[in-house]
Amino acid sequence: MAAPIRRKFLGRLSLPERTFVTDALRTETVGGIILLVAAIAALFLANTPLSGLYQDVRNFSFGPDALHLRLSIGSWAADGLLTIFFFVAGIELKRELIAGELRDPRAAALPVVAAICGMAMPALVYVAVGAAGGGNLRGWAVPTATDIAFALAVLAVIGTALPAALRAFLLTLAVVDDLGAILIIAIFYTTHIDFVALGLAFAGLVVFWTLHRKGIRGAYIYVPLAFVIWALMHASGVHATIAGVAMGLMLRCTVREGEERSPAERIEHRVRPLSAGLAVPLFALFAAGVPASGETIGQVFSRPETLGVVLGLVVGKTIGVLGGSWLAARFTKAELNEDLAWADVFAIASLAGIGFTVSLLIGELAFPTDPTLAAEVKAAVLIGSLLAAVVSGVLLKMRNNTYRKLCEEEERDEDQDGIPDIYELDSPDYHLRMAAIHEAKAAEHRRLAEVAAASDSGDDGPA
Repeated sequence: MAAPIRRKFLGRLSLPERTFVTDALRTETVGGIILLVAAIAALFLANTPLSGLYQDVRNFSFGPDALHLRLSIGSWAADGLLTIFFFVAGIELKRELIAGELRDPRAAALPVVAAICGMAMPALVYVAVGAAGGGNLRGWAVPTATDIAFALAVLAVIGTALPAALRAFLLTLAVVDDLGAILIIAIFYTTHIDFVALGLAFAGLVVFWTLHRKGIRGAYIYVPLAFVIWALMHASGVHATIAGVAMGLMLRCTVREGEERSPAERIEHRVRPLSAGLAVPLFALFAAGVPASGETIGQVFSRPETLGVVLGLVVGKTIGVLGGSWLAARFTKAELNEDLAWADVFAIASLAGIGFTVSLLIGELAFPTDPTLAAEVKAAVLIGSLLAAVVSGVLLKMRNNTYRKLCEEEERDEDQDGIPDIYELDSPDYHLRMAAIHEAKAAEHRRLAEVAAASDSGDDGPA
């Protein structure tokens, strides 16, 4: 009886999956750098003589009262612009379930368990610190999220090239994190529900789904419909970003005859730059502007709520993701990729402690009646994310030479057919092409050797 084939943890991705991950993370990396600039700008505006103007702009309200949409600019950014971010998150989740890492329950077990542990452990750390210090426990969910764009911005800044398998693992963690954040917001941070508005929002979603299934296309139909669904969801008391997730999950991710790309892939390709390059950075610009005085920083490390956030991000995330990965690998008998080590998983686990966009959003939702505490929690998110970035940056830099060699191996395309050679080692045509290339090089070297020999012979003749 043949021995069962053991699955690889962080093994090589299939070529289509690698291509998708590379393209998706390229956009997120650019968006992450813009996000980083927006966060720095927000801190600058909030801690200079421009702070008054910054607060006035953030608190300026507009919109129709009758539709419950007279909101401040900060609220429009949190409730409106982030809906675009969650719409893309919904598409990512749908794709992962249909064609990505989550389609196979056995393969999905590792990243899913790692992500769940990576959300549970920070929450437990926050609750433990908060309970010990007599703090408000409503912020337990603040340190549970991972910001993939900010994490990739850190990678871009420190110049670390991660192998595709590690990048895919980080992306899958973030996708499952986003799903967890969606459920947390919907279940734990919805205080009242208008069932009429909620029912109408669901009716709008049914119309959206029906039109999409019938193949009807046109932004002039879906954009107004999406706004109506969003407005009804907002009026219902359920956080409006849930509408974005729901619409993203409804898009078809399979390719039909005559299509080059699925509707989900086509729409994501158009919307992702808007999300990563505009919506999320604008949210950060109005959410990350908190005082950064010595007193505020001191409060972060002395109040149980804020200390719980920092420790949850830096310690809880790392222990959760690393421990969950090890346990899942241990009980599923998955072997770690021989080119990598558990130190690499530890580095990715610490990188997952960068919780920015969703953490800031949950921080606002957790303490709506205490703006001072909400601001201090935001400062804690920034400090915790910064510490996680520093720790992960150091760990990743220590293995950078290894990552560079693996990436060069993944990118090598000596036969120049557009497909990395590592994916063609089982193809006879590839080896025939390589043989022809080497034979041509050998023939050229033989010719050059003859030329050199003839030249040497001429030089040795009589003067």
